[in-house]
Amino acid sequence: MMDIYDYYVRTIDGQNKLLGDYKGKVLLIVNTASKCGFTPQYQELETLYRQYKEQGLVVLAFPCNQFGHQEPGSEQEIQNFCSSNYDISFPLFAKIEVNGKDAHPLYQYLKSEQPGLLGSKRIKWNFTKFLVDKTGRVVRRYAPIDQPKALVGDIEQLL
Repeated sequence: MMDIYDYYVRTIDGQNKLLGDYKGKVLLIVNTASKCGFTPQYQELETLYRQYKEQGLVVLAFPCNQFGHQEPGSEQEIQNFCSSNYDISFPLFAKIEVNGKDAHPLYQYLKSEQPGLLGSKRIKWNFTKFLVDKTGRVVRRYAPIDQPKALVGDIEQLL
């Protein structure tokens, strides 16, 4: 059976990346969008990353255009937006789908490990967050309305 470290993802600049490279780190995995009401969460995600990266936190952002077409740009446009508007330094990945028949295998795994309300496996909107401990266990799923700063206690417990 696969675990989170067995998945490959594509970085925003087109390189294949094995999630196993993050073994021993606490991961906060987020599906993002540049034209969403929740887009300002990028700032809090960056603040968390900068505050806790030396202790082992890595934020992984996966742009997705499945919700209201709020991520219509190319990878280069997304990268430029994140850099110029939020000075993002955490890893950004290529656009993916998180629901449906073309959902990325990583998201199929995350949703199976931490279903949403009433057991729903569907991602409801941009900025759904998954917290993964240092052993690769998906320990919590957060709704888009959950502000990143509200996750500090959970993150600190895992670090």
